[in-house]
Amino acid sequence: MTNKTPQTEYDSPWKQMLQLYFQDFMLFFFPQAHNEIDWSRGFIFLDQELQQVVRDAELGKRLIDKLVKIYRIGGEEEWLLIHVEVQSQEETVFPKRMFVYNYRIFDRYDRSVASLAVLGDDNINWRPSQFGYDLFGCTVNFQFPIIKLLDYQQRLSELEASRNPFATVVMAHLVAVQTRSNRSQRKQSKLALVRRLYEQGFEREAVVNLLAFIDWMLTLPLDLELEFQQEVEQLEAQQRMQYVTSFERSGIRLGLLEGIELGLELKFGASSLFVMDEVSQIYDIEQLRKIKEGIKTATSIDELRSIYQTADDTPREN
Repeated sequence: MTNKTPQTEYDSPWKQMLQLYFQDFMLFFFPQAHNEIDWSRGFIFLDQELQQVVRDAELGKRLIDKLVKIYRIGGEEEWLLIHVEVQSQEETVFPKRMFVYNYRIFDRYDRSVASLAVLGDDNINWRPSQFGYDLFGCTVNFQFPIIKLLDYQQRLSELEASRNPFATVVMAHLVAVQTRSNRSQRKQSKLALVRRLYEQGFEREAVVNLLAFIDWMLTLPLDLELEFQQEVEQLEAQQRMQYVTSFERSGIRLGLLEGIELGLELKFGASSLFVMDEVSQIYDIEQLRKIKEGIKTATSIDELRSIYQTADDTPREN
């Protein structure tokens, strides 16, 4: 089995962290806006409503977006909306999409909308923050604030010292970008992030959630993942802490991957193990179980691959 880079799926972990720690997200990335929100009145995610508003305005592929109903301190309007978009790659149409989503949300709710963007791509110079045009004296100038995650590479000491969950999120994201072609370095960086969580004394729930985020963002080939798991167990023994629950999904997945690899070699020979480079990109436990069972009846590698290639064509809900 080769150590080919699996395609990291950023959607699910970012979505979960925004859902769990939205107030921390605003404090970390947009502190001025955070201070103007009346957090005592709570906030509501309007994800389904957002999809209805923009479903016929799909402009390119995004990473994840959120629509949140909030209350402003001393504001004249009873409630307002924050539209957050996390963009994973450079995209020409991105500013236009931000504009389209903003005015469609405004049109739907007749409320002020703040559109905020987090850019997680690897091009330091790509910083879209405006969309507009001028025609016959009619001017549109839509501007939106952006956060460039790569900028935090120059602020690592600040991230290390912060107890905000999104400091860990940013560090994990930076490692994911920087170690795409160096899996050994990724393993070491992943272990360092886990060690930091243990040493900073976060509450158990936060540790579990952040471990899950790190685990999703920093995927490893099977052999390095097994080494990583062993080193984490040693670390937990030294720290006299145990957060096994955060790795239950990973443990089950690793067991299935090992079973699939063994089944492939026994039935189709060592030459079939190239398939593991593709299978190791899959994180759906049920899909992995189907692949493992499929080895029993498959008569060829192509027949086995059809199990997960067909599933990949289906939009995935996280």
